Amino acid sequence: MKALVLFSGGLDSLLAVKLIQEAGVEVEAVHFLQPFLPPEVEAKQTERLRRLMAQTGAPLRIVRLDEDYLRMLEAPKHGYGRAFNPCLDCHIYFLRRAGEMLEATGASFIVTGEVVGQRPKSQYKGAFPLIDREAGLEGLIVRPLSARLLPPTIPEEKGWISLDHCPSIQGRQRKIQMELAKKYGLHEYESPAGGCLLTNKEYGRKVEDLLRHNGRLDLDAMRLLSVGRHFRLSPEFKAVIGRNQKENRRLFFHFFRRRRDPQLLLVKTMSAPGPLALGCGRPSTADLENLAQLTARYSDLPPGKKTAARILGGGPEHRRLELPVTGTKDPSLPDRFRIN
Repeated sequence: MKALVLFSGGLDSLLAVKLIQEAGVEVEAVHFLQPFLPPEVEAKQTERLRRLMAQTGAPLRIVRLDEDYLRMLEAPKHGYGRAFNPCLDCHIYFLRRAGEMLEATGASFIVTGEVVGQRPKSQYKGAFPLIDREAGLEGLIVRPLSARLLPPTIPEEKGWISLDHCPSIQGRQRKIQMELAKKYGLHEYESPAGGCLLTNKEYGRKVEDLLRHNGRLDLDAMRLLSVGRHFRLSPEFKAVIGRNQKENRRLFFHFFRRRRDPQLLLVKTMSAPGPLALGCGRPSTADLENLAQLTARYSDLPPGKKTAARILGGGPEHRRLELPVTGTKDPSLPDRFRIN
């Protein structure tokens, strides 16, 4: 008998693996990776997940999500949380994808680390039947950390597994989880799991702005949202200004790889150290002037000193333009355009 465990990277899902292994079931874990993570974050997260799962001896399959996931984010059936986090729809989506993997992995059912009452939007007792039904997996999702609080599942009814050794955890207390971690020799874990970009309010505002003005989400634009300062200069044009050398480099390579795109441009203040700015969209003359001045605002150009901002446009001809700018530290300039 084999089970497919949905692995978030947190302690609860690690314990779910160990509890199901203790029931004599072979386990394979799967983690669904959000497709818009910055490359360095994705690499670190993947390494961490593999290290955590190595404590259990179970294999880990990492699946990078795609455009289909973005379509769900655009219009979640059950709405968003406090940021741009459609937690209930996300969870249903992950389970549905896991269900599609059952035959290929040779697994008979799915296991999660969910705990009754731990999360108000997606982990309460009344939500579980809805989640299971909409994922098309009624009776096939086992939640061992709260097993004694929930109706028996098909694997239990058919005698595939016994969950008599499993706890009855509910709410946000972590005492039982910590005791189980010690019992199973889990020395490395995060408690609780977290870090989803979509739960970050600042990031969520950027996603909302992108969807509102572009009409849809795309991976290239989403990956940019975790880089730099973001400004909406007009409905047709936004800008990203680097905060350090690493972000400047990211913006430069983003532009360089897409340099044939006429809706991209790069801005740098002349005669003073400072950031790169990436423009995206169809700017008016006023948009270009505002972006040039914004870029100078974050440079080392002294207040009152005049110079020029150099603009390099994408497209076959790589148009070039210089606009006059004046040094300023006036906070009202970025506040006019900041996405918040």
